[in-house]
Amino acid sequence: MNERLTFTPLGPNIGAQVSALDLSRPLSDTQFEQLYHGLLRYQVLFLRDQPVTPEQQRALAIRFGDLHIHPLYPHAEGVKEIIELDTHQDNPPDNDNWHTDVTFIQTPPAVAVLASKLLPESGGDTLWSSGIAAYEALSGPVKQLLSGLQAEHDVRKSFQEYKYRKTEEEHQRWQQAVAQHPPVQHPVIRTHPVSERKALFVNEGFTTRLLGVSDKESEALLNFLFAHVTRPEFQVRWRWQPNDVAIWDNRVTQHYANADYYPARRVMHRATVLGDKPF
Repeated sequence: MNERLTFTPLGPNIGAQVSALDLSRPLSDTQFEQLYHGLLRYQVLFLRDQPVTPEQQRALAIRFGDLHIHPLYPHAEGVKEIIELDTHQDNPPDNDNWHTDVTFIQTPPAVAVLASKLLPESGGDTLWSSGIAAYEALSGPVKQLLSGLQAEHDVRKSFQEYKYRKTEEEHQRWQQAVAQHPPVQHPVIRTHPVSERKALFVNEGFTTRLLGVSDKESEALLNFLFAHVTRPEFQVRWRWQPNDVAIWDNRVTQHYANADYYPARRVMHRATVLGDKPF
């Protein structure tokens, strides 16, 4: 049986489409190894026509490591490790900005697996940006400046209290999540633990300030970096079709889910693999 996967790059810096793989069946060690090395190289992988169940999605994701259970999002029925992202006019996304998932914990996710379940007729694309390409495009003096800096990441920046006041139960869940997740610090430039490549690791969704500099310096530097990482040459844009799956390296990428489809509805399932402490 031919187990060789095909990777078709979608741009010079980030993204590839994978063919010759059926995610509804358990991956062989050979297939998984190719998929993992492809992920390290391309940072985000896309597969068409993969009608996976939440159980199959969990089985794939857990090959990459232990799974995170989100403190606020609802989950797929019977599978608490699979987040259900059901967005529509009455439930807009919390994270309609460029962000890296769950950087508000000490060990932010390493990998995420996202499956499309219900899509609008048009719109709802997702864009990913390469933190590696963004870092490499900086000048030497700016790299040197950033290399010693730490940044604070706070759950409250994207998950704001006013959004969680619909019911008392929802507000209590928000208060509990905030109490359990005080702000954390991560390096502004992180080193990938496997490939050892350096990447920019601040994001508009959760990064609140740089430490060891004044508030004005922090604001100016972060505004520059948030704009820098969204340059088109560092990006790939994916137009979803039903039953697509995207797998990305959360350690070195950011993404943006385009909320341009209201009043239509969009339902996605996500598994999130815990990572290690950034360095």
